[in-house]
Amino acid sequence: MNNTVAIFKKQLKDTFKNKTVLIQFIMFPVLTLIMNQVISIEGMPENFFVNLFATMYIGMAPLTSIAAIIAEEKEKNTLRILLMSNVKPYEYLFGIGGYIWFICMLGSGAICIAGKYTLQERFTFMVVMAIGILVSLLIGAAIGSLSSTQMMATSITIPIMMVLSFMPMFSMFNDTIAKVAKFIYSEQIRIMLSHITTLQPGLSNICIIMANILLFAVIFTIAYKRCSLE
Repeated sequence: MNNTVAIFKKQLKDTFKNKTVLIQFIMFPVLTLIMNQVISIEGMPENFFVNLFATMYIGMAPLTSIAAIIAEEKEKNTLRILLMSNVKPYEYLFGIGGYIWFICMLGSGAICIAGKYTLQERFTFMVVMAIGILVSLLIGAAIGSLSSTQMMATSITIPIMMVLSFMPMFSMFNDTIAKVAKFIYSEQIRIMLSHITTLQPGLSNICIIMANILLFAVIFTIAYKRCSLE
């Protein structure tokens, strides 16, 4: 636990030094607050921009951040030094993942504030966001573990990030894309957020999200072993 907390604090300090990572945590919350206040179109669904940017936030911020951090520490041999200092792999991963999850939840809170929700709906909103962020962390950790350099991690992350972030948005306007997107966790998150006032997750919602978690957990486990963290 001490090692995990130490890694958590280390990454928290590094965030303010790394402007590239920091901007990912604040960009979408700020955009949500601005767009929600500035743009008002007749017939536009309530909390439209909140749901849109919340889904994009899940698909981008946690995924790119954890992939970049793990790949950078591998490239600079910081990870090897930590392991040689008797920091267990799970301690390192819990420290990194917990830190990014915490920061992303703060951003999610800012996005939630922009929406017009009751107290119970805000709680549900945050729970849904927490699940989506967790899945993205698994994907990003797998990419970072498989990448030997930060540049390599970025090149892999960008196309995956684009699919996870923009496909749910495109699915709102194209039925063909919607049929494919429904198997992606970010689309299921978008669907749940858009029905937050009357949210009753069906079996298909739960199964698809759990299938995504299982799939990316397996991929991460394989990547975890390949990068010799075990």
